[in-house]
Amino acid sequence: MSPQIVTETLYSLAINQRQPFIPTEIHLITTLAGAKEVRLQLLHPKTGQFNLLCRDYQLSGILFHEDNIHIIEDCDGNALEDIKTPEQNKSAADFITAIVSRLTRDENTALHVSIAGGRKTMGYYLGYALSLYGRSQDRLSHVLVTDRYESLKDFFYPTPESHVIEDRLGRSLDSHDAEVMLAEIPFVRMRSGIPQHLLEGKTGFNESIKFARQIETDPVLQINKSQCFVQVGDIKIGLTDVNYVFYLWLLGRSIDGEPVRRMIDDNLAYAEEFMAIYRQNLTGLKDDDRTRETLKSGMSSQWLSERISAVKRSFEQALGPQAAKSFLVQSSGGNNKRIYNIALTEEQISYL
Repeated sequence: MSPQIVTETLYSLAINQRQPFIPTEIHLITTLAGAKEVRLQLLHPKTGQFNLLCRDYQLSGILFHEDNIHIIEDCDGNALEDIKTPEQNKSAADFITAIVSRLTRDENTALHVSIAGGRKTMGYYLGYALSLYGRSQDRLSHVLVTDRYESLKDFFYPTPESHVIEDRLGRSLDSHDAEVMLAEIPFVRMRSGIPQHLLEGKTGFNESIKFARQIETDPVLQINKSQCFVQVGDIKIGLTDVNYVFYLWLLGRSIDGEPVRRMIDDNLAYAEEFMAIYRQNLTGLKDDDRTRETLKSGMSSQWLSERISAVKRSFEQALGPQAAKSFLVQSSGGNNKRIYNIALTEEQISYL
């Protein structure tokens, strides 16, 4: 309901900086009521303040039209008039997070995000979404305006020439004398810990938070032996049958203090040990004969490396690179004495 923040922020970025940042696009997240104000006060073909700002300061090529006004919707797809209830706040959180996730997918773009205006919860969600998805080139800010000019309905930006308006007490002010400043806000970037499938799809706030918390919590692996899968929290890891058994095998050896050692020749003992666990868990599956045939002469170093890499991909796809680290196969030692293990303790493993 304060469309002035758009022109104030644009003025600060493009005019009032030693190194101007002139955006190619402006995207606005708002409600039905806010969108109406924007159309009338910023985008009106004759009196729209966005158009006047661009004319006054010779700014061209900035794309800001109806398609760039993103109206928050509820879970049923209905546009919201305002954000007042807990359910509406949840919808706003998911909507805002999805917009930021989408706009940060193109590495050739840079976002400057303003948290000015809107409900306080909206600013929080927007800032947190940028913390989750922001790249090194993205920035976060709030716009500050000289006291007497702040929140005046007729003030939109400092004009290059004298332009008289009135304050809330009916006293005359000159828009030309106003000061508008940009306060840049530092934020922690957590993008490197977000799973790739979350970066590529439509993302809600709560789903993003769930994955972000995986980074913060102590690693606990859950194993479901009856259905042959492992999970972390409520996130299932997409391991194939062979990789699931391989993980169980290596995890068991790691807990027993017997890590797998680098092989020069095919290792028959490892192969027989692996197949025994394989038969216990996956007897009768179509992969059985192929796996037995592959390992009949012993487990090769190539086969071992392929399994380790596949397990790594599965955990990172599900959890993100940062949260997955605790569950991956680690290697240590020189080439001839290299060993492989999983650094989880018995206390960090539970069975479903």
